[in-house]
Amino acid sequence: MLLRTVCFVVATIALVASGGFTFADDAVDPTAVKSEDGKYLDKEGNPTFKVAADGTVDWYTYSGYRRYHADCHVCHGPDGEGSTYAPGLKNSLKTMSYGGFLDVVASGRKNVSTSQGNVMPAFGDNPNVACYMDDLYVYLRARAYDAVGRTRPAKHEDKPPAAKQAEDACMGKR
Repeated sequence: MLLRTVCFVVATIALVASGGFTFADDAVDPTAVKSEDGKYLDKEGNPTFKVAADGTVDWYTYSGYRRYHADCHVCHGPDGEGSTYAPGLKNSLKTMSYGGFLDVVASGRKNVSTSQGNVMPAFGDNPNVACYMDDLYVYLRARAYDAVGRTRPAKHEDKPPAAKQAEDACMGKR
């Protein structure tokens, strides 16, 4: 119960700090302008990807790939392009704000129309997703801008100590 509360609080703080539940009018440039403890950020402070000329991806993009394929691809397709069951996420990350992404993943979403209905379950209580929301966001953002392909990145940066500490704290490890 404590773990769920901590994960929900972390997601809520990130949501509030990022500006809320809105969609961006114009896509934010995903270019990394700074790095904090191995996490790359765009000019607005949102987590973003970094891919070196040799194809080496940052840790969070790589981790996001792994998490996406563990929990998301079954519904949203193996490459973020969607399926007959759930919409594509690849193009959504061009216009969806960071806060909007966190909200949908943590709280879920229900879309019902006369032609179809679909439900995104809430993953805010699932530490295998909640503890890695930034990683998922970074990976899908990299897919949205074609910075990474459909396959597992061949090379990645080492896991930063800050990522290990955050993971341990979120998972309740000492």
